[in-house]
Amino acid sequence: MGLSLSLLLWKSTIVKSQAQSSPSPDQTVECELLVVGGGLAGAAASYEALLEGKTVCLTEITDWVGGQISSQGTSALDERETQRARLFYPRGYLELRARIEDFYGKLDPGDCWVSVSCFLPKDAHTILWEQLQDAETKGEGTLYWFPSTVIKELDIEGNKIVGATAIQHSPQPGKPALNNYPLSRTIEDAYSYQDSRLLKKKIIQLLPPQADPDWYVIEATETGEIVALADVPHRLGIDPLSHLEPSSSSVSADPYCTQGFTYTFAMEATEEPQKNEMPPFYLQHHRYYSYELERLADFNLVFTYRRIWSPETGDPETFGGINFTAPTPGDISMQNWTWGNDYRPGTSQDNLVYTREQLQATGQLQPGGWLGGLRTETLKKGEDHALGYFFWLVAGTTDSQLGDGVKKPDPNHRLLTGLDSPMGTAHGLSKYPYMREGRRIIGRVYPGYSKGFTVHEVDISRRNYRDEYYQSNLDPVTYRQLWKVLAGLETSVNKDTNIAKLARRTRSTIYPDSIGIGHYAIDFHPCMTKYPAEKPGNTERKGERRGGGQAYPFQIPLRAMIPQKIDNLVVTGKTIATSHIAAAAYRVHSFEWSSGAAAGMIASYVLDNDIMPYELIDESYIKEKELQFLQRKLNDSGNPIAFPDTSIFNQNWEDWR
Repeated sequence: MGLSLSLLLWKSTIVKSQAQSSPSPDQTVECELLVVGGGLAGAAASYEALLEGKTVCLTEITDWVGGQISSQGTSALDERETQRARLFYPRGYLELRARIEDFYGKLDPGDCWVSVSCFLPKDAHTILWEQLQDAETKGEGTLYWFPSTVIKELDIEGNKIVGATAIQHSPQPGKPALNNYPLSRTIEDAYSYQDSRLLKKKIIQLLPPQADPDWYVIEATETGEIVALADVPHRLGIDPLSHLEPSSSSVSADPYCTQGFTYTFAMEATEEPQKNEMPPFYLQHHRYYSYELERLADFNLVFTYRRIWSPETGDPETFGGINFTAPTPGDISMQNWTWGNDYRPGTSQDNLVYTREQLQATGQLQPGGWLGGLRTETLKKGEDHALGYFFWLVAGTTDSQLGDGVKKPDPNHRLLTGLDSPMGTAHGLSKYPYMREGRRIIGRVYPGYSKGFTVHEVDISRRNYRDEYYQSNLDPVTYRQLWKVLAGLETSVNKDTNIAKLARRTRSTIYPDSIGIGHYAIDFHPCMTKYPAEKPGNTERKGERRGGGQAYPFQIPLRAMIPQKIDNLVVTGKTIATSHIAAAAYRVHSFEWSSGAAAGMIASYVLDNDIMPYELIDESYIKEKELQFLQRKLNDSGNPIAFPDTSIFNQNWEDWR
């Protein structure tokens, strides 16, 4: 740790020398909404705001819109069966699914078995971009799209963001096009004001309209960049064990253990064996890779898991009780595998998303010092790790979990590279890693939330808290508090109450300020115990998977989207106020869209009605007429705020799986 701190302090001197006031802008743009991050949440926020006729500035670090389904390459929709069977999603997400089906003539051009819809990331950008353009026309709004653009500085006066300075990068004349180099090679350059050997910079000042200086900034980045840059209270990593987080793997908080991130890639099945060269770093990583479980130890099973293109249907196959069709030449698979291209650092030496203390040590919270808030060395390790996994798939014979000899080479495959490839990069990796977890805000203080609002594990989990683990590992007071929550906060529980006789509720927490919905399992890709993550014999952080498992359908409370300190900042996507365990469910495609759609409508609504978001919930619910109007507007527009038959009058949600 001492060496790590010394390195941070050394880097701090470099960053401090680079920190400077922003240069004069090359362009000034005014907008009513500044949406930072072009992933699904940012796209959904822009979509709804454009339909409301608003002027939207949308910035994105890559040159594709769509995040998970495009630039991050996870173009296989994560959905729960019951929600999908009823097609109970926000209107924009339903439109996206319909456009995918129209584009290919079917919803699943990959014939994958993980989802009902697997498709090419490059097509996802095209499909979603057309959807935003149509929303702009239909709603008579205005969209200013800033691809390859990062936010460098925020201008904050009192409790409001009054301006932002952005840097848009393009290739220098005669230099390689963007996406020739992996992110680790260019990310710090992208956040520097100065032109470089590779990149030419354009400085853009983003401001509210002069005629009406009210505007809103929507935080929709993948790691909570604006939260860090605005220095609002937030958490990273594991929350401490408590009656609200009874499955936590740590008695105290651990900000360095976040879920693994993944550089996805696409590989194609070929007729003939391919000559795939061993990467120079392969032997450092190969003792990590594994099929993980015996029932998954089949190449064809793994290949078809997220197959995103299949021009010809292969013969039926079965392995481990799973049915799929065999790969045929020309099939393309996207790889996103826990014991494969997941990179899972978990110590202060290699954590990807810098903590506030690390940001201070590296000078990134100084004026002009922001460089994105990520550890570049770990990005590079993640890139190497992913490329090593491809070589393991086609040539490897080791298996860290099942033993050597289980894995057989399968050389009839090639990595798809090039600017016209499914990932749109010369190197074949996704333009940005798939981020499962970043910074999460701590919401404002409300009655019952004296330390700030958070959605916790017990608010959504189906876990059996009668299990011996909880009775043995929680002290009596904490265990009693846990059952007070599980039985319903209205239940009076005292020291004489027989906890064993309390009946737990069979639903998630119902929020009177709900503005969206989500449903997914609490799905963990835990950090590794030791440094480096790929170290031979390394293990997952003990106890991290305990909190995983099924969840009830859940709501997105408005309180989870309103940060402390800054009044005109609305937070969406994976940065909302959830705990480490709850965040493992609040991170998939339809949730991102639902939270983003809510953010866009919230910002539009408060602009039209001259109120602040926090004013929608600063009184008791029955007095908040504006909140009720907003919720009615969301529902009437096709953006549901609750699942069917999941009200306080129905305590049994067991049918929702």
